[in-house]
Amino acid sequence: MAVAQETRRASAAVPFLHPALETLDREALAALQLERLRETLRNAYDHVPVHRARLDAAGMRPDDLRSLDDLRALPFTVKSDLRAHYPFGLFARPVGELARLHASSGTTGKPTVVGYTRQDVATWAGLMARSLTAAGARAGDVVHNAYGYGLFTGGLGAHAGAEELGGVVVPMSGGSTERQVALIMDFRARVLCSTPSYALAIAEVAEAQGVDLHTSALEIGLFGAEPWSHAMRAEIEARIGLRAVDIYGLSEIMGPGVACECACRNGLHGWEDHFLFEVIDPETGAVLPDGEAGELVITTLTKQALPMLRYRTRDITRLARQRCDCGRTHLRILRITGRNDDMLIIRGVNVYPSQIEAVLVGRPATAPHYQIVVTRQGSLDEVALEVEAAPGVAAEAYSGVAADVRHHIKSMIGLSAEVRVLAPGAIARSQGKAVRVRDLRAKPD
Repeated sequence: MAVAQETRRASAAVPFLHPALETLDREALAALQLERLRETLRNAYDHVPVHRARLDAAGMRPDDLRSLDDLRALPFTVKSDLRAHYPFGLFARPVGELARLHASSGTTGKPTVVGYTRQDVATWAGLMARSLTAAGARAGDVVHNAYGYGLFTGGLGAHAGAEELGGVVVPMSGGSTERQVALIMDFRARVLCSTPSYALAIAEVAEAQGVDLHTSALEIGLFGAEPWSHAMRAEIEARIGLRAVDIYGLSEIMGPGVACECACRNGLHGWEDHFLFEVIDPETGAVLPDGEAGELVITTLTKQALPMLRYRTRDITRLARQRCDCGRTHLRILRITGRNDDMLIIRGVNVYPSQIEAVLVGRPATAPHYQIVVTRQGSLDEVALEVEAAPGVAAEAYSGVAADVRHHIKSMIGLSAEVRVLAPGAIARSQGKAVRVRDLRAKPD
């Protein structure tokens, strides 16, 4: 308790940027987490009937918590819980006490709705400011924000964090890509915030206009909201001339800013004073040791309106707790390699879109724009890959390009796939999260 109180006093003047919080030794960090976990459990137990019933069924009351290991006795929360209790059934505060509501698109059913108190919004802005700082942004930087605004958490999350940092925000949102290019050049933005796929769309439009983004003031790109590969990072950096940094978040937990890479880019620092991170076996739910790949599970420690207990993110990753070369002690979430719900099982082969992306991006004859089309022929699944040819590749060379891609996918992933090479610009560009998979298999009744 004394350690946690001292930590709060040390961070009071600069709540989210004070180095004392980011360099706590593991013992002090665990003490702070335990205190905040007890508060979170009490909040969930007292105010959310769903959590109270589950904790009672597990024989766990908030006062029973003795160590962080006791967390493993708690039941998981999953995305379908938010849909089952739509819209506000998991909230720990009345709607009239909230400051903001966000929601998913709901294209696959009921949307998932998340709420924030004023304190939650302030916490979120602070953690985004911390993430921007870790990435290298500073007060006074012009921050070009091309994340979508509205119910999607990306735009407003990045905006508030940049303002909290003291940045100068250009609230561009997505779309109007030609104007994006003009304002990046004219306003001399140092930081670009967007999805990685949209960053490539901006680069593509700039090249078509004859604008060299390497002559812009851009130095840092903060990219997230979709899985992306090391190959795509290299592609973005080569075409825009900035340092591409990975940021992680999800609306059910907070929004962007749950974790972010530092200058070392050796994993994303998960902000452990606000979140507890576990990796589990997706099949059994057993907690895995650090370094083993599995599904990321997150428990919020400071959320008021929507406390989440052991939320299964479906993201596949590994954890590392060694002190980073930057000096931060918060664990690192190693690069997200895919999602459980994005994994395709094609004739017995497990395939993530990011694996196919790693084969495609950087190949000289293909552009980094693709879609995976999945169909079913009788009882067998079939996959076709639609990929754009790079500008300048002659149409008569497409069959050779397709054969080359097909060979590398087979040798690197073990998947036999039909490859269709399309003309540049044939695949629709996304202003937000890229749509990588078109699953045309008939859904069961």
